[in-house]
Amino acid sequence: MKTVRLTMAQALVRFLMAQRTMIDGRQVPLFPGVFAIFGHGNVTCLSEALEVVKDEFPTWRGQNEQSMALAAVGFAKAKKRRQIMVATSSIGPGALNMVTAAGVAHTNRLPILILSGDTYASRAPDPVLQQVEHFGDPTLTVNDAFKAVTRYWDRIVRPEQILQSLPQAVAVMLDPAECGPVFLGLAQDAQGEGFDYPVRFFDEVVHEPPRPRPDTRRIEAAIDLLRRAERPLIVAGGGVRYSGAEQALAEFAAKHRIPVAETIAGRSVLTHEDPANVGPIGGLGSTSANTLAAEADVILAIGSRMQDFTTGSWSLFAADARLIGVNAARFDAHKHMSLPVVGDALACIEDLDAGLAGWRAPAAWMERGRKVYAAWNDFIDERIRPTNAAVGSYAQVVGAVNRLCGDHDLALTAAGGMPGELCMNWRARAPDTFDCEFGFSCMGYEVAGGWGAKMADPDREVVVMVGDGSYMMLNSDIYSSVLTGHKLIVVVCDNGGFAVIDRLQRNTGVPSFNNLLEDCKTAGPVPALDFARHAEAMGAIGITVGAMGEFDDAFRRAQAADRTTLIHVKVEPRDWTEGNGAWWECGTPEVSERETVRAARKAFEEAKTKQRLGV
Repeated sequence: MKTVRLTMAQALVRFLMAQRTMIDGRQVPLFPGVFAIFGHGNVTCLSEALEVVKDEFPTWRGQNEQSMALAAVGFAKAKKRRQIMVATSSIGPGALNMVTAAGVAHTNRLPILILSGDTYASRAPDPVLQQVEHFGDPTLTVNDAFKAVTRYWDRIVRPEQILQSLPQAVAVMLDPAECGPVFLGLAQDAQGEGFDYPVRFFDEVVHEPPRPRPDTRRIEAAIDLLRRAERPLIVAGGGVRYSGAEQALAEFAAKHRIPVAETIAGRSVLTHEDPANVGPIGGLGSTSANTLAAEADVILAIGSRMQDFTTGSWSLFAADARLIGVNAARFDAHKHMSLPVVGDALACIEDLDAGLAGWRAPAAWMERGRKVYAAWNDFIDERIRPTNAAVGSYAQVVGAVNRLCGDHDLALTAAGGMPGELCMNWRARAPDTFDCEFGFSCMGYEVAGGWGAKMADPDREVVVMVGDGSYMMLNSDIYSSVLTGHKLIVVVCDNGGFAVIDRLQRNTGVPSFNNLLEDCKTAGPVPALDFARHAEAMGAIGITVGAMGEFDDAFRRAQAADRTTLIHVKVEPRDWTEGNGAWWECGTPEVSERETVRAARKAFEEAKTKQRLGV
């Protein structure tokens, strides 16, 4: 057997570079690059291996380990899981900074390869810099924290171990059911140790994502259930996008007259004007989709993990409605006693379509969907109507961006009030133009995820919509985007703090406390924040909008700019798009001296009676 002597770090890099994938008929690298912040745990060996190949396998310098890993998540989502970025850090605090990003990737079923330095396998120099010692277990390091938020975890303490571990890691990240983050802890001494690796370990491999087909009996059962349905509703999730099933779904829904409601992760799998589209569903959804959800007798959930914001904490659907769970992941397909159809979304749609030949849902049901959707759109028309007010609403800002964007530009957001305002008010003119990270609801994803998404597709504008609270948490990748030439448009909607949590606080009867800046403990008057000048300090262009009448011009200037541009616009902190009929279960005090809290508890208990408890 022919071998080549390499360090473990060199072999790891060479293996990653040999992995290829197919996108739109073209062969491209499976791992197109690395986000890296070097420290003593990865700089002496891993950086040595990466520097040699920096022109073919680029390394991008992040400003914060969490944000660079979040950028990798945004990249993976924009690439529909077809390409995977690597994120590497030193040991200790640098590694732990990436745990949050791993949680985002895990919750959203997105691939990322995390490589972190670890303590020495020999233990000869222990305790080493940044090592957290556990008196009763010397094998335990901070990297064990990743076990809770990764699909595959390994600690490499001998150079030959990557021969077994790396192929397994790649298989997990490409598996449509198991897809998620992978973590490898690299012992510092093992990184630099030489080993005679088999040359064929580095042979080029071209990966094509598998399309597991569903069990024939389960498909037949689903077809039988749909044929007997009078009011079927499709709930389309992110799995539709990752399967590349957008067009197939649109054609299937039109052919069989089944209305389609989109989850948060599934937003923009259909265009806004698609005749089957009845709007977003759930807590951040529309009255139209939520009305149909309550009336439907069969729910066909495709590629959705059915989280509580989709299901209204399982209060949206009628108690006797039947669920069909179409999902690549067995775990998701079986939720709430669904009829499980385990398989790739596109493959399942094709099989369902063939079995439903000649069948269509009643025309009156589709007409019902169009009627309630039209009423919802009339409501949104009023919400997004342009204004010259000194301070506008979130909806008016979203409407202006939506109106001015190109058809294929990407709107991106995450936590806080923006997810609801974007999910409800955004109108997609092309598929796959919307990214709302709400599986983990991670404040700070916005700018970092936008950087990764722009890296994934440099030919379209990426518009990051972020509240002032999230911006203050993590904004340093504005500098990254300027440094690397990946232009973003960042719209900061300044509501004076954590306004959406203030709303939740007040809705449960608790007075405003410690969420808005005006309601928190301060040493004096609240200092004004100048986000435009802050962005300028990082090399970006900053624009402050004095009144809503100035916003259109500011956005056009951002579109014409040659680098990342931030637009700072103040919005009314309590002007929300509300009233979609959905409920969300959130802990409410059972005992309180406040009448407002007791009233909120009573409403909570009444809503609980509508909840489906796993059946």
